[in-house]
Amino acid sequence: MKVYSIHKLNKSCNGRSILDIDHLELEAGRIYGLLGPNGAGKTTLLNILGFLDQPTSGRLEFLGKAVRFQEKELLPLRKEIVVLDQYPVLFTTSVYKNLEFGLKLRKVAKAERERLIDEVLDLVDMASFKHAPAYNLSGGETQRIALARALALSPKVFLCDEPTASVDVENQAVIVALLKQINENKNITIVFTTHDRLLAAGLAHHTLVLNEGRFVSTSYENTFSCRIEPKEDKQIWCRISEDRGIFLSSPKVESPALKSRLFIDSQKIDLHTGQTMPGVTNCLPGKVVQLMEESGRIRVVVMVGFLLTVILTREKYDSLRPAIGDTVVVSIPQDAVTLSN
Repeated sequence: MKVYSIHKLNKSCNGRSILDIDHLELEAGRIYGLLGPNGAGKTTLLNILGFLDQPTSGRLEFLGKAVRFQEKELLPLRKEIVVLDQYPVLFTTSVYKNLEFGLKLRKVAKAERERLIDEVLDLVDMASFKHAPAYNLSGGETQRIALARALALSPKVFLCDEPTASVDVENQAVIVALLKQINENKNITIVFTTHDRLLAAGLAHHTLVLNEGRFVSTSYENTFSCRIEPKEDKQIWCRISEDRGIFLSSPKVESPALKSRLFIDSQKIDLHTGQTMPGVTNCLPGKVVQLMEESGRIRVVVMVGFLLTVILTREKYDSLRPAIGDTVVVSIPQDAVTLSN
C-alpha cells in the first residue's frame, strides 16, 4: 500500500524553486532515509509530507486519496502523522503529563491513557522516568521521551528531522535501535532526514538523495563517460568535459576504446587549499559546492569542470577547513582511477 504518492510537485519561494519532484511513491511500513546537503529541500519536503506546508503546484496523495490543502481537511490528516524535530520541546512538567497532553486532546479515556503511557515508556526503556520532571532529562532521554509521546498517539507515519543529530554516540545507537523496533513492531512508516550516509544505509530500507530540490542518483558517484586520446610518453588523455580530464599511463587499459567509462575512488583523492602544484599530474583547481558528514568522515563535492566527490578524514578536514565557495585543488593519483571499455 502506498502511504504517499507525489506527482509533479513543486515548491517555490520568491521565484526560487525549493522542491521540484517529478514522481515519488513511499510504501507503508517501510523506513526511508532522506539525504542531502543543507538547503537541498529535505525539511521542506518533510513539512509537506506532515501537512504543515503546502506545495506551490503538483499533487500529493496520502493513503490513496488526494490531499486538498484546506485547513478543515488537513486537521484529520495531521492526526495520522507525527513530526519529530531535531530538538524536541517538552513541557516543564512531568514526563507523564507530557505524554498525557496529546491523548487528552484526542479525548482518550483516563484508564486508556494510563495504559498507553505505561506501554510506550516501557518500549523506550524509560518507565522509571514516568513521574520525573522533564526539564531534568538529558538530550538522549529527551529524544526517547519524544518518541514515546509520538508513539502514544498511534500514528501511521513518523517524520523525523535529524533524529540522532543532537545526542551522543551511545544514545544515537539507542535511537536507531528504537526506530527499527517501532517500525517492526508497530508497522509505522518512518521518513527521516540525515547528513550521515552510513546512518541512512544502516537504518533505512530505501535511501533518497535530494540536491537543489531534486532527487538524484549516487549509484555512479565519480563515474564518468570519457573520450580517450593517445598522448606521448605512453600516456592517454581521458577527456571528461570540454577542457578537463586526467592523464593515465597507457598500461592502465589495454587497447583503449575511443569512448570509455572512468571511475575515481573518492577516498584516494587528495585535496589542497593552495594553488595548482606545477609538475604534479592530474592536479585540478576547483570550487567547493557541497559538504556532508559521514560518520566521522567529510564528503566534499568540488566543481573542477565536472563534479568530483572527495572523502576526507576528520583530521584532514580539520587541518584544511574548506568551506562552500572556497577555491581548492584536487590531485588524483593513478591508483585512484579505474578505466573500463
